[in-house]
Amino acid sequence: MKARPPQLRRLALVILAVLVLGGGSLGYVLHARHRGLPTATVDGSFSLAEPGLYYRDSATGQVTRRSDTGGPPATGGPACERFYATGERALCLRKLPGIPARTQALVLDRRLREIKRVTVPGIPNRARVSASGNVLSWTAFATGDSYATTAFSTRTSILDLRTGYLIKSMEEIPLTIDGTRYHASDVNYWGVTFARDDNRFYATVSTKGRTHLVEGNLRDWSAKALRENVECPSLSPDNTRIAFKKKVSDDPAAPWRLYVLDLANMREHPLAETRSVDDQAAWLDDKTVGYALPGRDGRAADIWSTPADGTSEPSLLVPGGSSPAAVS
Repeated sequence: MKARPPQLRRLALVILAVLVLGGGSLGYVLHARHRGLPTATVDGSFSLAEPGLYYRDSATGQVTRRSDTGGPPATGGPACERFYATGERALCLRKLPGIPARTQALVLDRRLREIKRVTVPGIPNRARVSASGNVLSWTAFATGDSYATTAFSTRTSILDLRTGYLIKSMEEIPLTIDGTRYHASDVNYWGVTFARDDNRFYATVSTKGRTHLVEGNLRDWSAKALRENVECPSLSPDNTRIAFKKKVSDDPAAPWRLYVLDLANMREHPLAETRSVDDQAAWLDDKTVGYALPGRDGRAADIWSTPADGTSEPSLLVPGGSSPAAVS
């Protein structure tokens, strides 16, 4: 066999290199597509740097921003089924395809770029981020898909980005009810909300057919029940009040009503919203809470707001939206 001329050998090497590099690039693209990286603009034009109301658009499933200064909503955020954000971090929950159901929790930075992902069993349900962005929590339905029935169980996780420590399930946290260490196989946690110190938190715990508001301590890894019939707590920006849904009826079609609890004296009052809200309300500021309700005109959900002091009627804030998060 005749030896190939040097020019042909060099040409062959160049072609081979191009194919290898091209294959590698294609492999990266396919890998990135397979991983389902968040859809965010590369130039950072859609990020948490712009103040406004961030929410999930029901039509596209993508995170959208309504600016405080007005104008049309800004699009281009990641696709999520549940979303929450503060000024430094965001949490995007997605349901992965296939059976059994699995939830993918994506932790995003200020530019909505992925910095961590965790996969847990179940259906996406609740998402929260502390004010600093250092601590995050999510809840997934492990069994069932509604709090209106007793046939459900949840799995709630907490992630501390300062240490990288992940608590995959809160069920093992030492719990005190009525001053006594409590043990039961049916304990479920959901709806975590964090204080500004990144240590204290509140959540719902359910056991023996009753729900409790618990106050937790991350450093001590402990939780104590404060009172009954409090679900999906949401701590106000000034850390003095909790918005929550209270069971007021045995009607599975309309069991709850939104209330606000004053932590200083543990007094509660109902909000002007009389419809049953199955959502973890979000404080839009110290005077207003936002929440999602089933949409009108066939929409999946609408975002409403109402004053936290119980006065004035609720207002339609975003038609066709859910998962509201006010970023300042």
